[in-house]
Amino acid sequence: MDEYVVIGNPIAHSKSPEIHAQFAAQTGQSLHYDRLLAPLHGFKAAVQVFRRRGGRGANVTVPFKLEAHALADQLTERARLAGAVNTLKFEGGRILGDNTDGAGLVTDIVTNAGQALAGRRILLLGAGGASRGALLPLLQQQPAELVIVNRTQSRAQELAQQFAEYGPVRSAAYAELEGVFDVIINATSASLSDDLPPLPVSVYGSETLAYDMMYGRQPTVFMQSAQQHGASVRDGLGMLVEQAAEAFLLWRGVRPATADVFASLRQQLSQ
Repeated sequence: MDEYVVIGNPIAHSKSPEIHAQFAAQTGQSLHYDRLLAPLHGFKAAVQVFRRRGGRGANVTVPFKLEAHALADQLTERARLAGAVNTLKFEGGRILGDNTDGAGLVTDIVTNAGQALAGRRILLLGAGGASRGALLPLLQQQPAELVIVNRTQSRAQELAQQFAEYGPVRSAAYAELEGVFDVIINATSASLSDDLPPLPVSVYGSETLAYDMMYGRQPTVFMQSAQQHGASVRDGLGMLVEQAAEAFLLWRGVRPATADVFASLRQQLSQ
C-alpha cells in the first residue's frame, strides 16, 4: 500500500489524515496516510527515512515549508514563486515540490463560495508566506486589481514588484485604501491572537466577501468585524480541504470531490 504523510512540528492537531482517508475511500485509491512528527532540526533526515521506507509523497506544514522548498529537486512555478512548498512527490529518485495553498484558496472562493475573481478588486492582507503562496493563483484569475497591504509596507512593496509581471498588483498602506473591494483576504496570523488588521470600514460593501485563511469553531475577529460592516464572510476550512484535494490530484492523478469532506469537518468543529 502506498504511504503518504503530513510532516510538521507540532503535528497531532492535523486533520490531513482524515481528509485523505476520505479522499482515498471515495476514489478507490489504495493508500495509507499518517502524521509524522519531525524534530525541529531534523526535517531532511525525516524525509529521507520516510522515502527509504517506500514513501510516495508528503504534505508539509509549519515550520518546514521553507526547508521543503530547499529540499526539492524540481519546483512547480507556483512553488518557486511562493518560496515555500507544502506538497512533496517522490518519483524516480527525484523530489517534486509544489505549493497547493493558493489553488485551494481560489477553488474555495470561486467554486464553493460562488464568488468570481475575474475583473474584481481584491485586497490581500499580509505579505508573508501565506500571501506569497496565494498571489500567482489569484492573479491567474485575471482580477481588475489586486492590492497588498501589510503593517510593514516595504514588504508589501517588494511582493508587489516580484509579481508585477503576472497581473495588475500593487501595494498600499492601510490608511491609503480607497473604495469598496469585492474580495478581502486575510492572510495574516492576526486572527490567532484575536487581533484585527487596521482596515478602514470604507473597504466593505454589501457585495464584499471577507475571507479569513484561519478557521475555527467561531468566526474570527476579522470575520466578525466584516459582518458588522455589511460583508459576507468565509473562513479557511474550505481552503484546507481544497489544497488537500490538489495534493491528492498531484499524487494519484484523480481529483476527489470535496463537498462531503468539508461538511464532515464543519460538523466536527461545531460539536
